[in-house]
Amino acid sequence: MTDEHYLKLLAKKYPDAEAAASEIINLRAIMSLPKGTEYFFSDLHGEHAAFLFQLKSASGVVRKKIDELFEQSISEEERTALAKLIYYPEPELARAARRESGFDDWCRITIYRLVEVCKEAASKYTRSKVRKKLPEHFAYIIDELLHADGGKNKPHYYSEIIKSIVQTGMSVEFITALCNLIQQLLIDRLHIIGDIYDRGPRPDSILDALGDFRDIDIQWGNHDISWMGAASGNRALMANVVRLGISYNTFDLLEDGYGINLRPLSAFAERVYRDDPCEYFTPHILDENLYDPVDLPLAAKMHKAIAVIQFKLEGQLIEKHPEYKMISRLLLKQIDFENGMIHLDGTVYPLRDKSFPTVDPKKPLELTKEEKELMKAITYSFRHSERLQKHIRFLYSHGSMYLRMNSNLLYHGCIPMTQDGEFDTVGLGGRKRKGRELLEYLDSVVREAYFAPDGTPERENAQDMMWYLWCGVKSPLFGKSKMSTFERYFIEAPATHEEKMNPYYHFIEQREPCEKILREFGLDPADSHIINGHVPVKLKQGENPVKGGGRLFMIDGGISKSYQKQTGIGGYTFIANSRYLALAEHQPLKPGTLYGEDSPKVMVVEAIKQRVTVADTDTGVELNSQIQELSALLQSYRNGVIKENT
Repeated sequence: MTDEHYLKLLAKKYPDAEAAASEIINLRAIMSLPKGTEYFFSDLHGEHAAFLFQLKSASGVVRKKIDELFEQSISEEERTALAKLIYYPEPELARAARRESGFDDWCRITIYRLVEVCKEAASKYTRSKVRKKLPEHFAYIIDELLHADGGKNKPHYYSEIIKSIVQTGMSVEFITALCNLIQQLLIDRLHIIGDIYDRGPRPDSILDALGDFRDIDIQWGNHDISWMGAASGNRALMANVVRLGISYNTFDLLEDGYGINLRPLSAFAERVYRDDPCEYFTPHILDENLYDPVDLPLAAKMHKAIAVIQFKLEGQLIEKHPEYKMISRLLLKQIDFENGMIHLDGTVYPLRDKSFPTVDPKKPLELTKEEKELMKAITYSFRHSERLQKHIRFLYSHGSMYLRMNSNLLYHGCIPMTQDGEFDTVGLGGRKRKGRELLEYLDSVVREAYFAPDGTPERENAQDMMWYLWCGVKSPLFGKSKMSTFERYFIEAPATHEEKMNPYYHFIEQREPCEKILREFGLDPADSHIINGHVPVKLKQGENPVKGGGRLFMIDGGISKSYQKQTGIGGYTFIANSRYLALAEHQPLKPGTLYGEDSPKVMVVEAIKQRVTVADTDTGVELNSQIQELSALLQSYRNGVIKENT
C-alpha cells in the first residue's frame, strides 16, 4: 500500500480526482511514444570545432531529415545551404544578408522550411516536452507554427505569423532560435564517455556548449580527473595539466580561457634554463594560439621546468602513499646524476638530457625555494579561476565513474582484470575492492576531493588519490602498466616508452568477459551493451570498434588530431534510437573550418526487432512508478480516504 502521508503530499500537486486522472492519461500517452535518440561521444580532447560540428549536425541526421523533406522540391545546393544555416545560424545569416538582394523574402521562405524540419524533429515528443525546449521569447509563436496545420483558416493564419515576424524585423532572431531548437530536438539525451580535456585547443568551449543541454551525463576520463584534481588543490595534477597545456601549445586555454598566470613560470624557466636548448621539450603544434602566442624556445624551457616540478611532486605522493605500490616510479631517485645514467627495472640507460639544475642529487624530490613560490602562484590561479571552477562543478553535477541507462553500461577506461580474466582487486582506502564496488568507492573519493571540508584528512587523502586515478597502475581510468612521460623525455630506448595495457583490453575481444562485466553491474547480457572510450580504435590497422561479439562498443575514433594518424578517421558517434544502434564514422575536420562532412558513414551495428518505446526505457520505469502512485491517489479520492480540494 502506498503511504497515506505521501499521498497527501502528492495531493497538493494533484488536488482532485480530475487532475490525478489527467496526469495518468498524459503519462500513459508518453510511454507509448518512440524512445528518444541518444548520442554518445568519447575522448573529445579539447577539439571544440570538430565536436561542435558533429553535435550541431546530429552526426548527419540534420542533413538526412532535410533531404527526406525537400529532395523533390529544392536543389541540392539549397539543401546544403539550409543544413549549414541550422548548424551555424549566426554566420550563415550574416552571409545571407550580404548575398541576398531580397533578404526579407529569403527569410520568409527559410522560416517555412525550418518549421517543416522542426516539425519532423519534434514528431517523437509530446507537445508538453517540446514546449520545455522552446526558447522563451518565441515559445508561443513557435508552438503555434508547429501545430497550425488543420482547418481552412489555418493556412492564412500560418502565413500571417511568418509575415509578421519578417515585418517586425525579428527574422534573424527567430531563425536563430528555430535552428537551435532543431539541434536540441534531434538529440534527446547526450552521453559524454570521458576525456573532454587535454591535447586539443579549447575544452572550455566544449563545456560551455554542454552546459546548454538539458539532458546530459558525463563519465569521467583520466584527463577530466586530472583537471578536477588540479581544481580541487592537488599540486602534482596542477603541474600535470600545465605541462600538457604547454606540450600541446594550448596557451589560449590556460591563460585566456581559465586565467592561469604563467608569467612566473615563464620568468623562472627563462632564467634557470637560459643555456639549455630543452630540445626534447619542444611543444607539439597541432593548433595555433590566437591570443597568447609564445616563442617556441621559451615554451620548451617552460615545458621542461614544469615537468621536473611535476616529477618531484609525484615522487612525494608515491612516498607518502606506499599503498599505491608505485615505488618503482620514483625515477628521480634512480638517476646517477654524476654519470648521466638511470637505473630502470634492472637495466641502466644513458640519459639523453642530463641537465637538472633544480634537482639536488641528495634530495631529488625536494622543490627549490623558487619552485615552491612558483607553485604557490599556480595554485592561487587554479583555486581562484571562476570559469574553471564553474566547469569543474558541472563535471561533478553531471558526472560519475559509470552509468547504467537503458540497458547500456557506460564508462571511460576499464574494469581492472587479472591475467586469468577475473576482476582484479585494488587495495585503496584501507581495504580491497573490485568490479562495481571499486568504481562506486572511487566515485565517492572523487567527490570528497572537491567537497569535503578544507584541511580535513578525508579531503587531503582524496585529493592525493585523484593523482592515482590519473596514472595509477590499477586505476580503472588509466588501465596501463605505467605513465611513461619521464622515459619519453629523457631515455632514447623505445622499449622504455611502452605502456602495457591492462588484461581487460585483451578479454573484451571475447563475448563471455563482456557478459561477465554486464552481470557485475546488474544488467542482462542478452540485451545490454557496454559503451567504452579511452583507447583509440586503430581502424587503419584493421581494428574494429565492435567487440565482445557485439556486447561492447569502443567509440574513441580519434576526434583528437593527435590520434588521427593511428585511426585514419575523425571520430565516432554512437547513436541509439528506437529502431537501431549505429556508429557514425566521421572524417577529420579541415583546419580553420567550421563545417565538416555532414553525411558521415553510418554503420548499423544492431537492428531492433520491435521499435523501442518510452515504456521500455529507464524513464518508462519511472513513469510507471508515477502512474502507480497517481492511481493510488485517484482511488483514495474515490473512496473518500483523501478529500478533494475543489
